[in-house]
Formats: sequence, structure tokens, C-alpha cells
Amino acid sequence: MNRLILGTSAVAEPFWEATKQQKFMLQFCTGTGKAIWYPRNFSPYDLNAGVEWREVEANGTVYAVSVMHRPGNPAMVEAVPYVVALVDLDEGVRLMSNVVNCDPDSVKVGDRVKLAWEPIAEGRHLPVFELA
Repeated sequence: MNRLILGTSAVAEPFWEATKQQKFMLQFCTGTGKAIWYPRNFSPYDLNAGVEWREVEANGTVYAVSVMHRPGNPAMVEAVPYVVALVDLDEGVRLMSNVVNCDPDSVKVGDRVKLAWEPIAEGRHLPVFELA
């Protein structure tokens, strides 16, 4: 499944640049040490501009799951049915992604997932997940 991701914001550019080497980067608050997702200019924990990027493993647990039988957008028409999941990363943040390379109906809340990568535009990769 090759999706076109258009532009990125300046604050998210370090994340997308790292995906070219299939590295998953999270921001961390320098005051509290807590992970931050989605990328931002300041920490939501202490409202300080002290944030730093760190590479993480980005494995986690499925928090919620839905199997899409109709595409959410035209770029996904060839992928149906596909899994959209909220994943709680071990680093302490929740993000939305896809669980791939499995029977879509086999993905359940509580399943462990591991990071995988899907090539997209401009040499970048989209982080997706596989069942662990």
C-alpha cells in the first residue's frame, strides 16, 4: 500500500527526515522526561519550549481497532479491507496507524504490535505496525 503524504510542518520535519532511515523519533519534554506525540513546539506537560527528539523502538499494544471495508480516502481503495488502530506505545503515547501483513479480522484490542515501515513519497517511510 503506497500512500502519498503531502507536505509536513517545520516542527514535524525531524520525524519525517528520520523515517528515511526507518528510525522512529519521539519528542520528549526535557522538564518531565515524558514522551510527546504529536510533534509540537513546546511541551504540553510544563508549557516549556524544552523538547528534544529521541529515537525509540515504538512497539506497543492495540488500544482500539477498526477494520475499514470502504476506503477512508481514494489512495486507500486498493488496500481494503485494512486495519486502523490506536496503538499505545511502550514509551507512553498513543497514536493512530495501520496494522499490516495480517488477516484484518485477527487484530484485537490488547494485541502486542511491533513497528514496521511502508515506503511513501520522497524517500520517507510511514510507520505502521505488525502483530508481534
